[in-house]
Amino acid sequence: MKKERFDCKTARNIPVESVLSRIGLFPKRNLEKDAWYLSPFRSETKASFKVSKVLNRWYDHGEGRGGNVIDLVILLKNCTVSEALNFLKEESESFSFQQPKQSKRKETKNYEIVNIDKIKNPTLISYLQSRKIDVSLAKKYCKELHYSVGTSEAKSNSNVKTYYAIAFKNDLEGYEIRNKFFKGCLGKKSITTILNQSCTASLFESWSDFLSYLTLKSMIPDEDFIILNSTSLIKKTEKLLNRYHTLKVFFDNDAAGKNILDFVKNKANSNVLDCSVHYSSHEDLNEYLVNVKKRAV
Repeated sequence: MKKERFDCKTARNIPVESVLSRIGLFPKRNLEKDAWYLSPFRSETKASFKVSKVLNRWYDHGEGRGGNVIDLVILLKNCTVSEALNFLKEESESFSFQQPKQSKRKETKNYEIVNIDKIKNPTLISYLQSRKIDVSLAKKYCKELHYSVGTSEAKSNSNVKTYYAIAFKNDLEGYEIRNKFFKGCLGKKSITTILNQSCTASLFESWSDFLSYLTLKSMIPDEDFIILNSTSLIKKTEKLLNRYHTLKVFFDNDAAGKNILDFVKNKANSNVLDCSVHYSSHEDLNEYLVNVKKRAV
């Protein structure tokens, strides 16, 4: 089957709202046809950034400029059109394999899980080692998952291709999957909670940051762990936050990480510790781990 080309026309169909949610921005006013946000380009207290759900375009009243989703990414990331398209392509591929719901049409999955087992594949182990993650810890919390993707007609073909990846289970029985070349989700997208009846919880954006934390500790601390699996899922943590006396937050050092950190601080009555100060010169905790291990050699 011919692979659909990802060009400007395809990219412009990606909702502006989904890109904003991926960087941790959520509407202050959500109407039928429009959504109003605090501007991602400056600090403000009154929402002046409008998104038209009908036209899938945005307009920043404070800046006097607007455009489509590609224009937005170019401004947010200070990049070229080509780089914006690559970003949008990667982001679109990181969503669940489940197709978007269509009105009056039953949602069907276009993947099949072939096998789930302990992590044994040398390529996956090599990938973990390249990220400097302790393989024994990865084996404790992750699995090796083999899956196929395609329509039922394609699956009936004896030439159907099977893929494999590291799989991290979420609270809705879906799997966050990752290998050297791909990241995505099989099944329903959700956060992952690992509960140990502790008064302290550590929060992470991804399972790789979670395992990086354990690798740096060389042990499993007596804490609960909350892994977002996507910054857009931060709201799913709201009911959990006030269960704890202390929240240790290990989010990325970018705009999305700062936005979801603000969400935690605003919603939690707990003592919130921004632990990103310990790796402030790095993009995220895993990048910090990689550099620590390289310096130790």
